Amino acid sequence: MDHFNINRRRFLKGATATLALSALGASALDFINPAKPLRVALIGTGWYGKSDLFRLIQVAPVRVIALCDVDKKQLAEAAAMVSKRQASHETPRLYADYRKMLSENELDIVLIGTPDHWHALQAIEAMKAGANVYVQKPISVDVMEGEAMVAAARKYNKVVQVGTQRKSTPHLIDAKKNIVDAGLLGKISHVEMCCYYHMRNNGNPPVQAVPDFLDYEMWTGPAPMRPYDGIPHVRWWRTFMEYGNGIMGDMCIHMFDTVRWMLQLGWPKRISSTGGIYVQKEGKSNISDTQSAIFEYEDLNCVWQHRTWGTPADPEYPWAFKLYGEKGTLEASTMQYDFIPVGDGKPIHKDVVYEKEKYPEDLTEPAIELNAAPATRLHMLNFLGAIANGGRPIADIEEGHISTASCILANLSMQTGRPLIYDPKQRIIVGDSAATGLLQRPYRGPWQHPDPAAFLRV
Repeated sequence: MDHFNINRRRFLKGATATLALSALGASALDFINPAKPLRVALIGTGWYGKSDLFRLIQVAPVRVIALCDVDKKQLAEAAAMVSKRQASHETPRLYADYRKMLSENELDIVLIGTPDHWHALQAIEAMKAGANVYVQKPISVDVMEGEAMVAAARKYNKVVQVGTQRKSTPHLIDAKKNIVDAGLLGKISHVEMCCYYHMRNNGNPPVQAVPDFLDYEMWTGPAPMRPYDGIPHVRWWRTFMEYGNGIMGDMCIHMFDTVRWMLQLGWPKRISSTGGIYVQKEGKSNISDTQSAIFEYEDLNCVWQHRTWGTPADPEYPWAFKLYGEKGTLEASTMQYDFIPVGDGKPIHKDVVYEKEKYPEDLTEPAIELNAAPATRLHMLNFLGAIANGGRPIADIEEGHISTASCILANLSMQTGRPLIYDPKQRIIVGDSAATGLLQRPYRGPWQHPDPAAFLRV
């Protein structure tokens, strides 16, 4: 209890405190009972899975009961770190199969940090087992997985928060309130989004024997089985469409989701995209190195561009979005924002918020994104508030689905060579039966693709 009270006081003094309390209510933290820690498990103990878990530990009294991973080495390392970080210093139970973990433990929260091709099955099973879910983005690798996740969340009445924490980023919350909502941009009729990071792994490692500490069969799960050519879960998987949706699904979703939140946008009217592998042809990677997409709304286009080669269009904003209004422009990223008025108005600049003094453990945590830590802490508090109040979190699964599916549809447009109009009520591509057939990927047996209709039956 003392550990929680110290953390609670520390949080209330932090830079995100005002934002948290205004978002969740004056007594937002009172529902957390330090005498009854929340029972938590993590599936996928790699980089961001651990990062999400440690941010949760920082803001609430939790008991990490179980960890699950198909890599025994990674699992053991995570267990040692968690036992040091959680208040009880308890070592969690360790599992290689998430189904066994869910069947043997009563859990309040399950965090999912596995590669994208596992998100849907694991999230749905966690909900069935009675847990609320925090799932990393993108929520799915195909549109029907996302539809099933939304339907399952509603059927089981569970809170599902998606890890699109830009909505909980302090300087972006400030930009929404004081620039967009305050009307400083005027009518907004064009949006540009981009990523110019050289993040596309493009090697040619040899096929090799699977190490004895890795269950590669289980790691692959419902995805196609590729020849083993090294540890896939240390970023290598991101370079293959078998496991995700490329940079469109990895990076565009963050910026597009943030734009939709700021401008209160729903499903796009139409989505089109072109691109491919134009430059980096020498490696095994099969995700695009160059891609453009247009998400169309009434009197507004949201335009995406990524390149994994060359120089960024704007070195100050290499991964960013820009809102163009009749009265000015808002440029924003995970690190800063700039408001540039038309005419003689006063420019406004804000930088990312850090909390290094309040959370000194951030400085020694391996591979932490220091700029994202305050946002993830606030995102976790929003998640906990929704659980306590029976509401929906800021990054509710339905919002995560719209952003994820839109990026998937952009990839399908690039694949088919034609614009796509998705009807979420009928779950079809309007007037395009061939494209409709691409909304659900085939699963490798014995795994069964979730059916959204199954969760709607009484």
